[in-house]
Amino acid sequence: MCEDFSCPERSVSLSVYVILYVAAAAVALLTVCGNLLVIISVSHFKQLHTPANILILSLAASDFLTGVFVMPFHLSWLIESCWISGPVMCSVFNFVSFQATSVSVHTVALIAVDRFLALSFPFLYSDKISPTVICITTLFNWLFSFLYNFTLLYINGNFVDSVCLGVCVYNIDGISSIIDLLIVFLMPCTLIIILYTHVFVIAKKHATAIRALQVHNSTESSKNKISDKSERKAAMLLGILVFVFLLCLLPYYITSLVIPYSTANLYHVRSVATIFFFLNSTINPIIYALFYPWFQKSLKLIFTLKAFNKDSSLMNVM
Repeated sequence: MCEDFSCPERSVSLSVYVILYVAAAAVALLTVCGNLLVIISVSHFKQLHTPANILILSLAASDFLTGVFVMPFHLSWLIESCWISGPVMCSVFNFVSFQATSVSVHTVALIAVDRFLALSFPFLYSDKISPTVICITTLFNWLFSFLYNFTLLYINGNFVDSVCLGVCVYNIDGISSIIDLLIVFLMPCTLIIILYTHVFVIAKKHATAIRALQVHNSTESSKNKISDKSERKAAMLLGILVFVFLLCLLPYYITSLVIPYSTANLYHVRSVATIFFFLNSTINPIIYALFYPWFQKSLKLIFTLKAFNKDSSLMNVM
């Protein structure tokens, strides 16, 4: 049963109102363009078709969805203090929010598994973990998230056209909330923390072993040294990505657990935590641009239009 609800009148000046919308549009546009460049880079250049980069592509795709379907509506909702997009877009907004969140968390967990296997079992990894295997795993992740989130929202009556005017909320009962907390937060985040703890311990051992090598080692040992160093560097860079992700994720889930049972004036705290979670989608491409040489080279080729040349997909970007 809907209670009477009317959107509050705007309490800020027109100039502040315009600035808020310009800032919201800029953040959403940066998120969309940044992740689109990552998607184009990894998809176009064949040298980047590695298992780790395919997982980065999956993460960029979920971040792209966040930038297109989630951030504009959520930021507009916060600025207006009212849902103005209607019940259909509310259903789309809620579903894509759940889908993007689920895919992102599980993809970061897969990244942790990938780095753990690459450093712990390098021969098994190179023999068994191919781009095709990772593509199948990624597709399964997206399909599982789609079916899971659709079922979760459907059984809780979220696709019925009964949204109150000016409000966009989703209904999740207590049992479903616990299941969702386990599947989308506790289990994957616990896995991420445990595996990356192992990854950094292994990386430290490799670093110690490499420093112990003598200068007169054979050429083959030098190649192994370069390979180990490359794997450690990849683990460290992806570790930054995972750390930032968890930093943005934890406040969101902590407030989601606490705020519903707290006083109403803490609603804005949850809104800020939600914004930080969505901003992770904006931050990820910036991390790639700052720390990944292959992304920097890809951007140079794209912006200079060399990526449109014949056989440009075979260019060296590593």
